[in-house]
Amino acid sequence: MATAVSNKRDCYEVLGVAKDADEGTIKKAFRGLAMKYHPDKNPGNAEAEAKFKECVEAYEIVSDPEKRARYDQFGHAGVSGAGSQGGYEHIFESFADIFGGGFFESFFGGGRGRRGGARQGASLRIDVTLDFLEAARGVTKTVPYERAEPCAECTGSGAAKGSKPQTCDMCGGRGSVVQSTGFFQIQTGCPRCRGAGKVIKDPCKPCGGEGRIAKRREVEIKIPAGVDEGMRLRVPGEGEPGEAGAPPGDLHCVIRVRPHELFSRQESHVLLELPITFSQAALGASVHVPTIDGKEELKIRKGTQSGDLYTLRGKGMLDPHSGSRGDQVVRVVVEVPKKLTKKQEELLRAYAETEDANVTPARQSFLDKIKGYFEA
Repeated sequence: MATAVSNKRDCYEVLGVAKDADEGTIKKAFRGLAMKYHPDKNPGNAEAEAKFKECVEAYEIVSDPEKRARYDQFGHAGVSGAGSQGGYEHIFESFADIFGGGFFESFFGGGRGRRGGARQGASLRIDVTLDFLEAARGVTKTVPYERAEPCAECTGSGAAKGSKPQTCDMCGGRGSVVQSTGFFQIQTGCPRCRGAGKVIKDPCKPCGGEGRIAKRREVEIKIPAGVDEGMRLRVPGEGEPGEAGAPPGDLHCVIRVRPHELFSRQESHVLLELPITFSQAALGASVHVPTIDGKEELKIRKGTQSGDLYTLRGKGMLDPHSGSRGDQVVRVVVEVPKKLTKKQEELLRAYAETEDANVTPARQSFLDKIKGYFEA
């Protein structure tokens, strides 16, 4: 398996675009390649067929923001096993003018667009919002959503009781029509029956002839620890039901994470800003800091400066892909008191009188550099 992945060409090279190309540029490049290597334009040409599949697979990766991010970081190893017919399906729907109805399943096998047959249910997308700690630790959520289900009145036919759908007279029940463009013939879904092969003369009133009604559902989703903003989780079979026994679509859950009052995140690392007192910075101290697992002891070194970083190894986020954990990085901020008691002020003034005799190397270097400015 590892050898097969490593033998694949770079996706951006396949599409002929730069790595930082925007969505419009990538889409335009793919359209041109798909037209050039389309099997209908290259009958019996095995090389063209291979190139066509290669550019479809490359576009399937770089047109998906999540897969593109993993690919940019890890190459083909980061998206190995991530491709699916569901991923290709949206490509063939978006470029229906090129591929036409029935092309997806005839070329790649299976799928929802079987000409004249039952269609797989549509996949759905919902947003799932988590607290920062829920994303860090993992959680099981019961998520409500709506999906279209067969109408009970017409049992999904769309036709009123006592009537039946009629064969479409435009496509003859095939669900697709063929248009001639120059030397080529392009097959597209029938505009009258929308690929169903049948039209409804007397529509069912409850569903308006659609055959389906939106219904509220709930699904329990197990969210793994370490998910981040924008990640997607797929729940198989929880999309809309398919036609006439065809498989249902999937439910795609896009993760949203609320900001936390203490923590922020950088990839798998957790960041925390820790205020400490002047005396703690100067003398050193042992303090407790919060982590996503609870409190942790942190030893502040003597002479700590504002902005110094401390690292708590393995106290960051779990990477849901690799299973490793990041670190927690603590940035120290030394607070200067705005008000002092009389006693504190006396002590601080006494300390200040000794500072000239204990100048740090860094301060002495600075004083030497500015000496000329003051003498000028």
